[in-house]
Amino acid sequence: MPVDGAGLTLLAMLLPFAGAALAPVLTARLGHNAAWLLALVPAFAFAHFAGFLPEIAGGEVVTGGYPWVPSLGLSFSWFLDGLSLTFALLITGIGTLIVLYSGGYMKGHPQQGRFFSFILMFMGSMLGVVVSDSLLMLFVFWELTSITSFLLIGFDHAREASRRAALQALVVTGGGGLLLLAGLIFLWDISGVTQLSLLVHGGDVLRESPFYWAALLLVLGGAFTKSAQFPFHFWLPNAMEAPTPVSAYLHSATMVKAGVYLLMRLNPVMGATPAWELLLPLFGGVTLLVGGLLAVRQTDLKLMLAYTTVASLGLLVMLTGFGSPYAVEAAVLYLVAHSMFKGALFMVAGLIDHESGTRDVTKLGGLRKAMPITFAAAVLAALSMAGLPPFFGFLAKEEIYAALAGGDPRAILFTGVAVVGNALMFAVAFAVALKPFLGREVKTPKHAHEGPALLWLGPAVLALSGLVAAVLSGLSHRYVSSPMASAVAGEAETVTIGLMPHIGVPLALSVLTVAIGVGFYLSLASVRGGMARLLDILGPGPDRGFDAFIRGLVRLSFRVTRIVQDGRLDVYVTATFVLLAVVLLVPPFVYGELPAMPVWPEDVGFHQLTFFAIAIIGLFAVLTAGDRLTAIVSLGIQGFAVAVIFLLFGAPDLSFTQFMVETLSVVILALVMTRLRLSPSDHRTLRELVFDGTIAAAGGLGFALMLLKTTQLPFNGALTDFFNAYSKAIAHGANVVNVIIVDFRGTDTLGEISVVMITGLAILALIRIRIAPVPPVTAAVVSPVEPAKPSSKKRARKEGKA
Repeated sequence: MPVDGAGLTLLAMLLPFAGAALAPVLTARLGHNAAWLLALVPAFAFAHFAGFLPEIAGGEVVTGGYPWVPSLGLSFSWFLDGLSLTFALLITGIGTLIVLYSGGYMKGHPQQGRFFSFILMFMGSMLGVVVSDSLLMLFVFWELTSITSFLLIGFDHAREASRRAALQALVVTGGGGLLLLAGLIFLWDISGVTQLSLLVHGGDVLRESPFYWAALLLVLGGAFTKSAQFPFHFWLPNAMEAPTPVSAYLHSATMVKAGVYLLMRLNPVMGATPAWELLLPLFGGVTLLVGGLLAVRQTDLKLMLAYTTVASLGLLVMLTGFGSPYAVEAAVLYLVAHSMFKGALFMVAGLIDHESGTRDVTKLGGLRKAMPITFAAAVLAALSMAGLPPFFGFLAKEEIYAALAGGDPRAILFTGVAVVGNALMFAVAFAVALKPFLGREVKTPKHAHEGPALLWLGPAVLALSGLVAAVLSGLSHRYVSSPMASAVAGEAETVTIGLMPHIGVPLALSVLTVAIGVGFYLSLASVRGGMARLLDILGPGPDRGFDAFIRGLVRLSFRVTRIVQDGRLDVYVTATFVLLAVVLLVPPFVYGELPAMPVWPEDVGFHQLTFFAIAIIGLFAVLTAGDRLTAIVSLGIQGFAVAVIFLLFGAPDLSFTQFMVETLSVVILALVMTRLRLSPSDHRTLRELVFDGTIAAAGGLGFALMLLKTTQLPFNGALTDFFNAYSKAIAHGANVVNVIIVDFRGTDTLGEISVVMITGLAILALIRIRIAPVPPVTAAVVSPVEPAKPSSKKRARKEGKA
């Protein structure tokens, strides 16, 4: 790939983050009109990625990037094929419309600049997920989507419901992210590659691995939590606490589609196994039914659409894992169709709420004359969602039934699930698109009228796109559907479905879906009541279960903390040294790694033995000292003796460092102790002394065994040779020890200095604290017979209560 092309791709990936940095400044100057400038950011990215359509349609892939840690095979790289390119176009194309829509929807909001910044960061994070080639970068961007969605869902942070929804989304998707991290490590270890472009062409290496089940479950954990599969579906409807632009973007092109993207990406190397074709259809089918049934229960337009998104995600997961020839094509078509009609309908719901003051479907009606453009966009999007011709949703539904229809029990079961789920979504689609606009006009909190262009432009464009994509299905399949299906299947696929339906069973199933959907729509009130009664019988669901889980986790954390963090320093020190002794002593005895009996060296002279003796005497002096000051001085004697031993055995640099440390330690500790009571403070009983002494002896023995074992191993001079060869050449220093500390370990040394500096500042702050003197309190004279009367304000409050 040419260098300039790689630079443009990198720019397209990172430009949303740059736009996020500029958004508050532009909004402060231009107000809501900043949306027109900020929309150029995703528009540029969309145009850049659209330029790859002919190349990808020709069967090519586009890769590029920059090395990061070459020795570990890590890079900042991207991988564009039919799957990632389609997602990139949806993210940037719908993102352009969302930015414009946000300009109108958030007009006048004091934090509109912050909102623009968050939505652009969210866009960049999701774009990074779908185009990343590196497994590590995929995970980094994956977690960024969780963090930025947390900021967006909790944007109205003054409301408790917003804070709860944001925290819930972060906990669920963040926990799934940890599972995904473990799964990606498994994939890395099994395949030996760190790039998706190499992994997806790795053949059966993952399927044949004995760790396939572990990798599969971990990957599914990450994908299911992100894409709100049952039983993790509850966080997605609660995310409707976010402003409507967030909801529209979240449900149409970002975040919740990330899990589906991951499953589609790994289908060529993890699919076509009994586990894959069991778990994905099972959880996807259950999610489809749960989402559809809960959708008809709602009266809030956003919640109705949110639960249908849950159902649609379940349908996509079910199709991805079903395993029939048409299933991948059906999943691809439905994903694209869903992005268009769901984005349009969410923006319609927000527009209704913005202009009428409510989004309760039971309190709306007769808006078609006041909001004609919105009504037209809603109807067009609903027709696609219902799977009616001539819309792209119709093509997707026809392909779904062609994929699922069969005579075996498994096919019959999932076909029935798809029919019921699609019928429920049919009813909700027309409930959202028709009920607010038809019938007699209902008085709303605000005088309803058509919104500005910034508000209706997005839903109109997306609704018409569903129509144009179906009418021009040949071009749509050539440049989008077929390349995407080929990437998901791992082999060349050609999508041919057009406006002419599949004659036979698929067409009959489509007719049945419409009939059942019309029945649900006409009896929506009774269906809603029946679902309400059923939910009352079933009791609390996963949403309440999440609250119970968090409460239990907090209580458990409190109890564990009370045990392991009881506030006593002596307990902490004892536990630390006990663990240290166990770590040092258990492995040598358990695994037979004890050192050989050391041989006394023959070249040790009397003067060297003298300093050994001084060190031992200093040790006993420390143990038997009667007060702190004596112990400090004795500890210094031992330290100086060790420093001399270093000097005698040919380590002058180390000896000099030891002299400096010991001198400073003794002086500083002595100065501190002069500010304290120096009377004996050791009140331990004989039993406590024996216990502490045993721990100390065990720790000392462990260190001695470790050092003996280390010195008996063959010396590896690789690092010595490296530092000797490069200290002068690279760091320009003749003192190898200094060069190691200052240059080769410069960051580590800087961190140590920073810790010391922060500790010093904290101590200085504590020393400078002065307790403010308490002013004397003058007691009021109160008659012993007559009680004191309350102040006039207190009397007034009491009289008011009376």
